[in-house]
Amino acid sequence: MRLRASAAEIQLICFILRITPKSKVVTYLPRLFGVFVSLGSNTSRTSSRQLVVSSHRTRARRNKTTAGLLVFTIAITSPFLAVAQEYVPAQSRSKAAFLATFPNFVDWPDGAFPAPNSPLVACVLGDFRFGTTLAEVSRDAAPHGRRISVRWIKNDEQIHGCHILFVSGSELSRYSKVIALVQGTNTFTVGETPNFLSAGGMLSISFENEAVQFEVNLGSARDAHFHVSSRLLALAHRVVDPTESTRN
Repeated sequence: MRLRASAAEIQLICFILRITPKSKVVTYLPRLFGVFVSLGSNTSRTSSRQLVVSSHRTRARRNKTTAGLLVFTIAITSPFLAVAQEYVPAQSRSKAAFLATFPNFVDWPDGAFPAPNSPLVACVLGDFRFGTTLAEVSRDAAPHGRRISVRWIKNDEQIHGCHILFVSGSELSRYSKVIALVQGTNTFTVGETPNFLSAGGMLSISFENEAVQFEVNLGSARDAHFHVSSRLLALAHRVVDPTESTRN
């Protein structure tokens, strides 16, 4: 299924661009340019409300790039407003914003959701404080038109039914066991340490100079019948693809 570009979907692109240090911008610009071109063909389908144009509608239609930038500006500010009232570590906010946005770039296997309006269940294993931040930041998110329901995992039996499982670094010694528990299910696994992918996890979040970076284990995602958009892969710091290694 082809993913449709929307303000929510491109929020991740702008998020990465906004927090990327200047020294890294040159690295990311070619990737982002490719994503912009991919999204350009879908811009005309975006509603006038999403493009936030009024008296300049005609000019916006002629200049899709300008209209897209207006969407970027609005889309990137919304996740952080909800947590402005109380102090939350910057990295926690960044992780939460990423987790609330990246599902727009992933298609879950057929039958993963019991009903068209079923929520996307995001589970947090380990750091319960982060779960609170994720619940607040993702409150208004709706990837693929689904609200995000955050669940705190207190024991292994509660992992069943998670669409996203965020495994905190505190669970490092249990990576293999946790990933084995969700193998063959509709659970997309996300960690935050370098060896999470080697344990079979699908995506790992890290930070460099306070900027979010992420790596994707495409082999693990494919084995579980997830489809990861090339637009997400283009922004990844590293993509582990076993099929590529066998070709070389």
